[in-house]
Amino acid sequence: MFLIRDIKENELDLLVSLIKEMASYEKLENEVIASKESLYETIFVTKKGYCALLEEDNVIIGYLLYFYNVSSFTGSANLYIEDIFIKESYRRKGYGKKCFIYLAKKAVNENVKRIDWVCLDWNQKSLDFYQKMGAKRLDMWVLHRLDVEGIKNLAKEEI
Repeated sequence: MFLIRDIKENELDLLVSLIKEMASYEKLENEVIASKESLYETIFVTKKGYCALLEEDNVIIGYLLYFYNVSSFTGSANLYIEDIFIKESYRRKGYGKKCFIYLAKKAVNENVKRIDWVCLDWNQKSLDFYQKMGAKRLDMWVLHRLDVEGIKNLAKEEI
């Protein structure tokens, strides 16, 4: 039996472990600075992010991490998927699609106009999956990022 459920406060160590496992798969282990404390603050205190755990027969097999943003074009809230991660031995069982269905139902119920996410350009299996599901690749948009150092440097400047 497959289940998607909200994370509990006492499961944050497990979430950190899953995030590290995902980062290893993506060859980005050195980028993980998330901690039990930072995730607690984000998910349970400020509620700026949301997390659901994925279970098969009462065994945690992955997680779903998402948040809301606002689009000037739609004039409404949109849902942004940060991660859908399923342990390798549980993939190809339809659980990834179930995660998208879960979020699509949430979007419909909350009048959300778009669901967005990014994918590494070398992850062809995922890219093929998204296309098969009906997602549109947006090649005209280029992702940009200010990291912590860039944010701090910019914040020092006068308005």
